Amino acid sequence: MKGILKRVLAAAVLLAGVLYLGDYLVLRYRVWRNHRRYGTITVEILYAISQKSTPGTNKTEYQSGGFQNQTCVNSLFPHFGYSACWYLKRRTTKTINI
Repeated sequence: MKGILKRVLAAAVLLAGVLYLGDYLVLRYRVWRNHRRYGTITVEILYAISQKSTPGTNKTEYQSGGFQNQTCVNSLFPHFGYSACWYLKRRTTKTINI
């Protein structure tokens, strides 16, 4: 039973590595061909300010910090220090704790 589990785990790790490498190589090809490699998503910035006026309560006030364009990569995984566009489209609010 342990042998089968080890083989399945090794196959899953190998498949994930091959998928990541393939995604990276496709993105490098797009960079080389100058074809649809980056995107831009508008993200709302929210500042989370902890209220310390009443002890024992954990109240937080949110203040808008405006909107900001954020660069993303058109790939499955994050590369080159940018998030994937499909991931960033689902998270259009960035909260900063103060």
